[in-house]
Amino acid sequence: MAKRSVADAKGGLSAAEIEIVFRRLSQHMPGRTPTAKGPKDQPDPFRSLVSCLLSAQSRDTNTANATKALFALATTPEAMLDLPDDTIAAAIKPCGLYNMKTKNIRRLCAFLLDELDGVVPQTREGLMRLPGIGRKCADIVLSFTFGEDVIAVDTHVHRVANRIGLTTARSADETARQLEVRAPPWAHCDGHFWLIQFGKAICVSRRPKCETCFLNDHCRFFSATG
Repeated sequence: MAKRSVADAKGGLSAAEIEIVFRRLSQHMPGRTPTAKGPKDQPDPFRSLVSCLLSAQSRDTNTANATKALFALATTPEAMLDLPDDTIAAAIKPCGLYNMKTKNIRRLCAFLLDELDGVVPQTREGLMRLPGIGRKCADIVLSFTFGEDVIAVDTHVHRVANRIGLTTARSADETARQLEVRAPPWAHCDGHFWLIQFGKAICVSRRPKCETCFLNDHCRFFSATG
């Protein structure tokens, strides 16, 4: 009997099924667009990084309000460090956790200037060295800002990947690690975009549209629930 992978043994899809799922996603969901910019449409790597940091546990509209207010005051690490803590905190208050995020912004800016001459790294390892930056934020910046072929995992991607059976992970970071290995190489470029749009339009958090879903014949969740 052929030896199965750990993911398959835990109920994940086979490599052949994963290939089918990504082929169908590519046919039904929009991919990367020519106008795709950094996180929250920021125009440069530094602002993309700060915007991604602010987006943690925050709704998109609140993050947008916070970044708009903050970048009206400063757009570089040097200028950001010149701002008093209470000024930064007041600007980013809409995105929540503003005291902690203020500290992380200051630590991030200081690290960039002291260790990297103000240059944002272009590798996952380099980005994850930065204070307050985890794998999710690093991959989002790599994908959106630097155009790297990486499937960034946010809430929607994490939910969808594990519902379908593309991954069998408890955390978003583990989902990202499994997708990096299990997703076919050709799907790494647009995989994030397909999965996030699929999660918003069809595989929604509550009451997913399973009956009309184009993946229900290759979905572990649908096969288990009917």
